[in-house]
Amino acid sequence: MAEQNLTSAERVNPAALAVEDAARALNLPADAIRQDIAQGAPTNADGSVNLVHYAAWLNMRLKENDGD
Repeated sequence: MAEQNLTSAERVNPAALAVEDAARALNLPADAIRQDIAQGAPTNADGSVNLVHYAAWLNMRLKENDGD
């Protein structure tokens, strides 16, 4: 596989994605992520989404709802 030479502007930081970029990465509607944020999903100070933190939050919610 050839190495890609991406500029810093072309690199994606999975620890700080705009909601729209996170939605594209996860194949979800951006409104679904916004709704999760309104319900307490974690965001960075600038409002961006850390995919690892968001996935952990979703996992926690699934475990909480599993007992219902």
